[in-house]
Amino acid sequence: MDSLMTLGVLAIIIPSLYIYTASVVATRFPTLQNKRICLLIAHPDDEAMFFAPTVLALTRPETGNHVKILCLSSGDADGLGETRKRELAKSGLTLGLRKEDDVYVVENPDFPDSMTTEWDKNKISTLLCAAFAPHLAKSRADNAAPTASIDVIITFDAGGVSSHPNHISLYHGAKSFVAALVAGKPGWTPPVDLYTLTTVPLARKYTGFLDVVATLASWAFGTEMKNKKRPGGLVFINGIAGTGGITTAWRAMVTAHKSQMVWFRYGWITLSRYMYMNDLKLDKIQGR
Repeated sequence: MDSLMTLGVLAIIIPSLYIYTASVVATRFPTLQNKRICLLIAHPDDEAMFFAPTVLALTRPETGNHVKILCLSSGDADGLGETRKRELAKSGLTLGLRKEDDVYVVENPDFPDSMTTEWDKNKISTLLCAAFAPHLAKSRADNAAPTASIDVIITFDAGGVSSHPNHISLYHGAKSFVAALVAGKPGWTPPVDLYTLTTVPLARKYTGFLDVVATLASWAFGTEMKNKKRPGGLVFINGIAGTGGITTAWRAMVTAHKSQMVWFRYGWITLSRYMYMNDLKLDKIQGR
């Protein structure tokens, strides 16, 4: 009887503490404001399965951000490319993007949807330069300050969350792009900040909202918390319900990405800590 009572109390206290922590993080922790942000993903559903807490936080109207999604494949490995493109647009709107045009999907044989293919980082960098810094060559010739049409790019880190080679390629390509902006300009800070999603060990990956303690501890000891204008790390935690909560993240998967909702996806959206929280790190790159 005492054990049942203890479990009942814990079932109330632990979710309550999580909800309180999520509210504190949303209101008091560093965030990005008034930024032009590109979320760079490899496949339709990456935005919901891995980055939902980030997108939900950064698309809040009060932040003044303009978030766009750039996806480098249509996820056409099973011939569902057109379907998955429509699903991505619906998911983006569910997560708070302003309009369907804020989602762009690249279809290029250089970037096949594949569990075994590593994409060329230089081709990714070239694509990003063409999209966001088309005048880069002229600025180099004029020795002018580099500019870009975005302020922040967010993508996977070198671990790719799941070691997926397409995910990992995005990190190397994005890093190459940001470095290219200040190539030949020693000491210059790029006009685009690169934030990457932290890959956590398997033991933490499927602990759901219980990973909040480890996430906050890792963020507190590993980043520059005092720089609010350019924080060295960011943490975003979904609440339970309402706009911007875990239920919205679930809806982005279940109602938008219907073609992908096979049985094991339900396990992911329930147990994966990436549905509940994201921690991002600033990749510091300077000109050489």
